[in-house]
Amino acid sequence: MINNRTSQSIGFALAALAVNAQNPAGAAGFSLPEASTAGLGTANAMVANPNETGAFPYNPAAMGFHDASSLAAGTILIGPSFSVDTASGDHDSQGADWLAGPMLQGMFKLNDQWRLGLGLTAPFGLETRWEDGTFPAVSTLPPPRNLPRGHPTASKLEILDFSPTATYRITDDLSLAAGLDVYWAKTAQLNSTAGQLSGDGTGLGFNLSALYRQGPWSLGAAFRSSATLSLEGDYAPLSQTLVTMGRLAPAQSAELDVNLPWRLQIGARYAFNDRLAVEFDVTRTGWSEFRNLKIEGKKTGTLIFNDANNWDDANAYRLGATYQLRPATQLRVGYSYDETGQGDDHFSARVPDNDRHLFSIGLAQTLGQGYSVEAGYMYVVARDRDYRGGTHYVPGGDLNGTDALNGDYSMDAHLLGVEIVKVF
Repeated sequence: MINNRTSQSIGFALAALAVNAQNPAGAAGFSLPEASTAGLGTANAMVANPNETGAFPYNPAAMGFHDASSLAAGTILIGPSFSVDTASGDHDSQGADWLAGPMLQGMFKLNDQWRLGLGLTAPFGLETRWEDGTFPAVSTLPPPRNLPRGHPTASKLEILDFSPTATYRITDDLSLAAGLDVYWAKTAQLNSTAGQLSGDGTGLGFNLSALYRQGPWSLGAAFRSSATLSLEGDYAPLSQTLVTMGRLAPAQSAELDVNLPWRLQIGARYAFNDRLAVEFDVTRTGWSEFRNLKIEGKKTGTLIFNDANNWDDANAYRLGATYQLRPATQLRVGYSYDETGQGDDHFSARVPDNDRHLFSIGLAQTLGQGYSVEAGYMYVVARDRDYRGGTHYVPGGDLNGTDALNGDYSMDAHLLGVEIVKVF
């Protein structure tokens, strides 16, 4: 069984995941909504688009309006930059310079009514490292580990979503879809000044979507359920005695559940003519699913930690446009304003999360013989956050929301995506 000190340390690490796992994100929280280059180029305003194959990951019902099967394969590169100005000076996050995620989507036409789809995306993720000394020492730990006890120092989270879907075109103007979201935490590494935690796990959710087209208008809606990601791993606690020696205690097994938020996106698209179309979407993310993180002993199944996070549900407002420059060339632009669900009461310094502005541009070029190449770029900048904790940190207690994390936080990121599409 995991002892109280170990369970508390795991709690620190998991609380850090819940409120800060958003480093490479193009949206507030630790969500990565960029699921295709078409979405990247239009700031993710894709849920009501019946024409682009890049709309399939956002709204599988869009497959019903395509008369040919298709395959799309690509990648997204994310270059985040985070910094904080604390009492000890200016500091930059020591995370990876560039991160990569997959974008794969297949659509297979069975007959006039039915389509099958299979997608692979990375909807959630993070990687960040704060150097020792970023935050003033407030604990009794001796140097060189002068961060507060339990403060997160390094994290890496890679969550993949395998999404099989089925689409049924009811009429020429209405299509419905349903499917599964099979989540796999390929990598889960959560380190703190209290120890190191690593593991992996899976979770299961579902999705429902609809798309209706009438004249120049199209209306779309897509819902992805919340899901519980069950992780199993090893935790190696770092005691005060061992800290000066740079050693970890023997690893112990642990189980924990991470609740992924539900997501609802609705949108309307208007085609002014054959060349220009504009879409406006609203996305609601159920960050309130993070109110509790439960940690259990792997062997006993006994609840050993239950951490409150108290995030709020948040909205994102997305505006995107497509313009046909030439018959074989399409230009895409977009803007999004994403609200954060993280308040001051449980703020954590792993990432300076705040409301964000997203600016994007993209291009699609038809090559012939059913092939096309697509590319997109997005710049993300968060509002600076001047954080001052409302409560005083007590050594050995929870850091989140306390004055141990006081500082001025800033963040921006560059996102690049490229895809090859084959229609057959």
